[in-house]
Amino acid sequence: MIPFRNLAETLTPDGSRVSVHEHDGEYFLKLNSRQLMSSTSTSSELLLADKACAHLHDRAKARVLIGGLGLGFSLKRVLDMIGPAGVVQVAELLPEVVTWNRELLAGVNGRLLDDSRVEVFVADVFTLIRRGSEDPYDAILLDVDNGPTSFVQKKNSRLYDWRGLKLISNALKPGGRVAFWAAEAEPGFCDELSRAGFATEEYPAKAHARAKRFAHIIYVGERT
Repeated sequence: MIPFRNLAETLTPDGSRVSVHEHDGEYFLKLNSRQLMSSTSTSSELLLADKACAHLHDRAKARVLIGGLGLGFSLKRVLDMIGPAGVVQVAELLPEVVTWNRELLAGVNGRLLDDSRVEVFVADVFTLIRRGSEDPYDAILLDVDNGPTSFVQKKNSRLYDWRGLKLISNALKPGGRVAFWAAEAEPGFCDELSRAGFATEEYPAKAHARAKRFAHIIYVGERT
């Protein structure tokens, strides 16, 4: 049996343990030994990008913000969807995750961080959202937690309450879109988005292409 290799680990600000592992050529991120994401299950990360950026095909200088680097699969899809003059800002709270992508995961998607269109910020995405009204985005992708009510870190709740949603709206251009990754259905969240001024949609997402059932949800709000 091929063993899992623990390649590196670090602690989040609240003391949780984040680790990166390799098994038979595939890579996994775990939080307190619970799998967060892997290179074998990327469908929902790709759908997050698809739904956030579907309207950008004719925007030569699209500006996109991604909250949460992960293994880089959403970043890869966004770069495939925007033109050569676009900009993608990536906010990642843990500097170690950025380092792992550049070094341990370079063969997965880590080299995308060297793309001239990519700007990496070791920061809480909320910080970039708060100042986004100064130079608004065409799309914002948020994959920073399990969803609007199931938090890994309590402070992430501020992204999903009414005040946070209004800040997100202000950080978007008219017609811009925000897409949220959620581990499971979040009853009432579309109503919260609507109250904050968004036209809303929700899309079921599979964990991987061959999955028989939908495991996750992508929530999309378009600034009206």
